Amino acid sequence: MPGLDIAAPAAKRVPFTRTHHGDSVQDPYEWLRDKEDPEVIAHLEAENAYTEAQTAHLEQLRERIFEEIRSRTQETDLSVPVREGRWWYYSRSFEGRQYGVQCRAPIASDDDWTPPTVADVDAGTPALPGEQVLFDANAEAEGHEFFRLGTFDVSADDTMLLYAVDTVGDERYTLRVRDLVNGGELGDEVPNTAAGAVLSPDGRYAFYATVDDAWRPDTIWRHELGTDASADVVVHHEKDERFWVGIGVSRSRGYLEVGIGSSITSESRLIPADDPTAAPTVVWPRREGVEYSVEHAVVAGDDRLLIVHNDGAEDFELVDVAASDPAGPRRIILPHRPGVRLESADAFASRVVVEYRREALTRVAVLPLTGDGYGQLRELEFDEPLYTVGTSGNPEWEQPTVRLGYGSLVTPSTVYDWTPDADGVSSELRLLKRQPILGGYDPDAYEQRREWARADDGTLVPISLVYRKDLVQPGTPAPLELYGYGSYEHSIDPSVSIARLSLLDRGVVFAIAHVRGGGELGRRWYEDGKLTRKRNTFTDFVACAKHLVERGWTIPDRMVAEGGSAGGLLMGAVANLAPQLFAGILAAVPFVDALTSILDPDLPLTVIEWDEWGDPLHDPSVYEYMKSYTPYENVPQDARAYPRILAVTSLNDTRVLYVEPAKWVARLREAGAPVLLKTEMSAGHGGVSGRYNSWRERAFELAWLLDVLRAGQEQ
Repeated sequence: MPGLDIAAPAAKRVPFTRTHHGDSVQDPYEWLRDKEDPEVIAHLEAENAYTEAQTAHLEQLRERIFEEIRSRTQETDLSVPVREGRWWYYSRSFEGRQYGVQCRAPIASDDDWTPPTVADVDAGTPALPGEQVLFDANAEAEGHEFFRLGTFDVSADDTMLLYAVDTVGDERYTLRVRDLVNGGELGDEVPNTAAGAVLSPDGRYAFYATVDDAWRPDTIWRHELGTDASADVVVHHEKDERFWVGIGVSRSRGYLEVGIGSSITSESRLIPADDPTAAPTVVWPRREGVEYSVEHAVVAGDDRLLIVHNDGAEDFELVDVAASDPAGPRRIILPHRPGVRLESADAFASRVVVEYRREALTRVAVLPLTGDGYGQLRELEFDEPLYTVGTSGNPEWEQPTVRLGYGSLVTPSTVYDWTPDADGVSSELRLLKRQPILGGYDPDAYEQRREWARADDGTLVPISLVYRKDLVQPGTPAPLELYGYGSYEHSIDPSVSIARLSLLDRGVVFAIAHVRGGGELGRRWYEDGKLTRKRNTFTDFVACAKHLVERGWTIPDRMVAEGGSAGGLLMGAVANLAPQLFAGILAAVPFVDALTSILDPDLPLTVIEWDEWGDPLHDPSVYEYMKSYTPYENVPQDARAYPRILAVTSLNDTRVLYVEPAKWVARLREAGAPVLLKTEMSAGHGGVSGRYNSWRERAFELAWLLDVLRAGQEQ
């Protein structure tokens, strides 16, 4: 493309040659992998300058969208308080500040389970009586271009805060301890930890994970507070490179749990909370292909372990076993139901709350605990055709309520307290807060609906749509954005996006293609979109795009596609499969050089990924299959028929390295594709930190999308 010289420096113009299974491939852009090389940085900065020049005409639109996002957002706000111990914990946000502030206020009495409310949140005063500021990320972030909080755990006696921060974007956090009674920091400091450290219930120890050179969390450590980190003890080291580790505490406070998992296999090891230095004991020894999760429960006076597992149950079932003998007899509590994907069981003193998926929607139900065992499962019902519901913020074992998060494509994020009756037959659902959207947002002005596209093999693929009723007439083509992901059994569930309103209010239809590889329709939906069935993910997305055209929702030159990370791989594959269906493609941190990455076991997370994509390093059939669809490998020599493409990435991303989109864009441009690359030079996989920075980043992307769609620039 004119205006940007993408040629490699003279010393690097000898293509890198890779040979596997008798197949030799020359890669002319592999030199871009070395981010310590000044010439690589210069290349990325030149790409950024070129992208800025090519989008300079959108500057006013970008600023307008940013102001729209900001004007719709209640900048000074308060989250719904969550009770833990003798305090209500909540976060505050303030106009003009990038980050949140973590606070707490004392409960009124032991039976105080009703979250306090604030009629008017004033930035200059405490939100609640007795408010204590625990962590102000704005102050902590001073002097850092990037800032992210990765651990936030208060001791059971309410006196200490364990926290960890990342100031680079590489997801390696420094762990510290703060005295909440006397103020100030303790001397404890542990660098290079993973997110998600916890304190033992007795408050004496911190348990945390560290990562290996491939960025895999591989070791759990025990740190005694007040001692030097050099004396920390290894609790578990995972040698198998396919597995990662994590640490947690049961809601009952009865156990610490070391979780060990790969994409297809898991294992839990428990440590009694009253003996935190004890060696972990295995619940069920790992067995290839068997996944399970564990919850401690007290059922009819007996210590039991609730286990959600897929051993002979594709969509999982719930059993319980004696806590003293996990390998003993299993009692089936909720049997396997094909097509109903059981996801979790949360144990409380008087009930078990179950989450599952049915008919591509999330569900929540309560299973009462009675004097004899278990009562009857009762599902909570909602009246919208599309919605998302799940438990959220329920740390207390004895709490009488269950906190729920709810939303849809038209209903903003909503917080409820659900009070099930003792028998679970009826219940009270109390609205605590609905995300405010300023400027007169009216959910009745928007319509959401579900359609089904027929894939090449006859499979019906769900599509979720939302649009503004007065601007879109079904059957009359409109500008449309089609979003997709389709990997790791991750589902794209319905929710309102404040930023997305800048599209909807300009007459754009937003659609989600729930393609195979995700988890919307159960485990089989996932299995049919991974490994040697990965192509289904791509062809499903194409089928959804064709369906939307055939049904009159849009036309190809007014449709854009968007996906990120593994969804970015989907974008790259779709660009090769069906470029004629789209006017533009937005690929965020895209996994577009997948074959190169999955071939190299020394790269971050590669070996872990073999269960998802296959092992092309050792299996020639996997190598051949991946090579047939990997976007970078399949850019045609003449790509001038491609739609406009925008790829965005981050220099410090440890999950999808910046080099993948950098190489892809270079090859696309060489072939004549109209492509832009934008690299954030001080961020990681999640993009920039700070809400105002994030809004500006999204405004940049939305302005580009609207320009491609020729939609509403005059507004």
